[in-house]
Amino acid sequence: MRRPFNMRMPNKSSLRKMSNILKQLNKDKRAVVGFSILSIYIFMATIGPEIIPLDLSAHLDKVFAPPSLEHPLGTDYAGRDILAMLVHGSRNVLLTAALTGLITITLAMTLGLTSGYLGGKVDTAISALMDIFLTIPSMPLLIIITSAIRMRTANPFIISFILSIVSWPSVSRSIRAQVLPIKERAFVEAARVLGLPRRHIIFREILPNVLPYIVLNYIFTLRNAIYAQVGLFFIGALPLETINWGVMLNLALSRSGALYGIKGVYYLLAPIICISLLQVSLIFFAGGIEKILNPRLREE
Repeated sequence: MRRPFNMRMPNKSSLRKMSNILKQLNKDKRAVVGFSILSIYIFMATIGPEIIPLDLSAHLDKVFAPPSLEHPLGTDYAGRDILAMLVHGSRNVLLTAALTGLITITLAMTLGLTSGYLGGKVDTAISALMDIFLTIPSMPLLIIITSAIRMRTANPFIISFILSIVSWPSVSRSIRAQVLPIKERAFVEAARVLGLPRRHIIFREILPNVLPYIVLNYIFTLRNAIYAQVGLFFIGALPLETINWGVMLNLALSRSGALYGIKGVYYLLAPIICISLLQVSLIFFAGGIEKILNPRLREE
């Protein structure tokens, strides 16, 4: 007889753990600052474009206008509002970074866990593949791939997949290093003796013990993905027919002459400051998460 379906509600222990995590996170001022700034960026990327309209038509009477109530960050070489471009560009930047992190962590986690646990020829083959990718400089490889594909549109999903190609090896090798000592522990040996399948041992017994490390690597992957995609747009390896912080930097130098005069300085500094603050927020937030997930740091 089949059991009736019951929706499982979070138990008290899960709610208590979540409450403890939030309390510990609240004690770390750097983590609070990082989370607050990151929340602003998430709001800007999700709700911001619906609040602030984007007008890409040229307004020659407003070229290089200084900051004002109408244009809080000034205008660019075509009289377009810089704040509106920052807000609308944040959506693609954060979406691409999040997708890159998801693809990278999924691939790195699967290969790292499998390589570390199985060992033998499987470990040798996967490790050799990691070494091949790690010996190739990431940025030149990204430029070659984007040039070969000849992308006509800046599709976040395609860009995320391309960035993941060079991101997964280092993360996978780190996860493998975490798995090697764990697989020798008593609870893993007990699972083998009970005849549990490898899939169960890898994803049910070993994975929870390396999950905190994976969470931290996801945050660091976000940071690297932001740098990489902005860099590719900046050098023109990706199509400039879109709104992106890297495109703004490219146009600030190529069309605004920001390095040779003060007219386009707002157009140049706006995305630089925006990128820097986002990176700082991720670093601060990652530091707070690490203190919570790492018992030794938590004791200190």
